[in-house]
Amino acid sequence: MLLLVLIAFLQMNTMVLYDFTKTATLDGWYTVNDDVMGGRSTCSFELNQQGNALFTGQVSLENNGGFSSVHYRFPSVEITGYQFLALRVKGDGKRYQVRIKDRAGDNYSYIAYFTTTGEWQDIKVPLKEMYPSFRGRKLDLPNFAEGEIEEFALLIGNKKEEAFSIEIDTIQFLEE
Repeated sequence: MLLLVLIAFLQMNTMVLYDFTKTATLDGWYTVNDDVMGGRSTCSFELNQQGNALFTGQVSLENNGGFSSVHYRFPSVEITGYQFLALRVKGDGKRYQVRIKDRAGDNYSYIAYFTTTGEWQDIKVPLKEMYPSFRGRKLDLPNFAEGEIEEFALLIGNKKEEAFSIEIDTIQFLEE
C-alpha cells in the first residue's frame, strides 16, 4: 500500500508531455531543416523497434545551412508550477538544443542546450533558465516564465557538418 501511495505522489509531481511507446503515433510531429533557407541538411523522425522516437540525419553547411530539427505542436498545455523540462534520451555524444514556445505562432523560442553521452540520460532543464532566441540570436526579452506552452522542439546546429542520432523515451515537466 505504501508503494502505491509513493507512486501516486511521484506522479503528481510530473506531467508527461509525450511518452514514446511501440503503439505511440507521431501525429503532431514534423521536421524542419535548413532547406527552408536553401541549406542541404536532412533528417528523419520515426519510432524504432523499442518504441522510442529516433531523430537522425546529417547536418550540412552547404548553401548557408547548418541545422535540423523536429517539432511537436499541441493544444495549449498549462505548466504553471513546474520548474523543469525533463527528457530521457540516448544520444551520440553531440550537443542538442531543446526549445519550447508559449505560443506556436511566435517567431522565437525559449531555448537551452544539453550534451549527450552515448548512454541513456535523464536531462533536467530549469524552465526559468530557458532564454528567448530567434535564428540563433538571444533576444532582449525575459526568460521563460510560468504559463502555457504550445510547442516543443529538438534541434541540432553545432556550426559543423555532422551525422547525428538521438533516441527519445519521454518528455515531461517536473515540479522539483
